[in-house]
Amino acid sequence: MQIDQKTLNETLRRVFLRRHHPAEIILTCVRWYVAYPLSLRQLQEMMAERGVEVDYSTIHWWAIKMLPVLAAVCRRRKRPVGKSWRMDETYIKVAGEWKYLYRAVDKNGATVDFLLRTKRDHAAARAFFERAIGLHDVPEKIAIDKSGSNKAAIVSIQADTGLAIAMRQSKYLNNIVEQDHRAVKRVTRPMLGFKNFRCARILIAGIETMPMIRKSPLGDIKDRASSAANQFYSLAF
Repeated sequence: MQIDQKTLNETLRRVFLRRHHPAEIILTCVRWYVAYPLSLRQLQEMMAERGVEVDYSTIHWWAIKMLPVLAAVCRRRKRPVGKSWRMDETYIKVAGEWKYLYRAVDKNGATVDFLLRTKRDHAAARAFFERAIGLHDVPEKIAIDKSGSNKAAIVSIQADTGLAIAMRQSKYLNNIVEQDHRAVKRVTRPMLGFKNFRCARILIAGIETMPMIRKSPLGDIKDRASSAANQFYSLAF
């Protein structure tokens, strides 16, 4: 993969400015870090085996600087999802404490949206639903677990907006999103937790990007056979 830096997103061009490594090396390191269950030190060793000397802290810096841009572009370019959603939350350790990652997929498994919150409550659930609806418009129905806060959030949105959203509380229907959590947990496990909430939010957005692309190609990709890796790299342009 050869990259002409003149064609890069302007924000990313500033990140690459005065970097000692080519853009293709930097993008590859960032993608591998969020696509596979690798620690930063493992990634440093893998690059060294390929003749590329880069410190693990530098790879982390690249990821923190680049992933917000790539994730934002992915959100703009992702395909519409179905009107039947399955929503659930899972646990992510940040600075030694458990935080809550709200996630939803449609009935076919395509990622609807995600949101990391410090608390698991009505306000967090409502923030997630409002964000997801803002991105994809109103679903016809949402399946949730027995969580009272998730139910209260949907009820309050219905009351405040008049939106007609059918709600089902079913453990069986939510199996698909509970299984989908594994793709995120598989990558976060070698990271051994996140140092702070800001880094966690940035890295999780990057981690969510790869399975999002694998499950549903980007909306403006004409070649449906284009690999997930090439689609990820296309976010930089």
